[in-house]
Amino acid sequence: MYFKKKQIVLLFLFLFSHSANSFDNYFLMLKNNKVNVRYGPSFDYPIKYIYKKKYLPVEVIDEKDNFRRIIDHKKNSGWIHRSQLKDINSFIIIEEQILFSKPSKFSKPLVLLGKGRLLLIRKCKKHWCQVKTDKITGWVEVINVWGKS
Repeated sequence: MYFKKKQIVLLFLFLFSHSANSFDNYFLMLKNNKVNVRYGPSFDYPIKYIYKKKYLPVEVIDEKDNFRRIIDHKKNSGWIHRSQLKDINSFIIIEEQILFSKPSKFSKPLVLLGKGRLLLIRKCKKHWCQVKTDKITGWVEVINVWGKS
């Protein structure tokens, strides 16, 4: 009987530890120009800060009911209701990059993009994405970016 109880406890510990570590982080982006970030996963928790940047990519690091715990590119974290998030189609460049007319370093350079620039993705090919920023559309190599897996 003791051996059977020990097996059950070990099985429970294995399953619990496996499910606790099986969460894979993923990226979403802000749906609106004003998004409240809370201290905890409910509307009962006070607002920690407010994002005022639509399309900002955030990394989801935990889930609880309808709330997602997120972290941004500056390492700020908190809880956001899932209705304020949507599938990712943007990223932020971490280091200066050149925006090109075609998906090649040998194509015409259009503009130098500064660190921290938010880019909206139109489509991607291999290691390049066609992006839009302000009124400029072009191709950027997907290196040193935050928000794209």
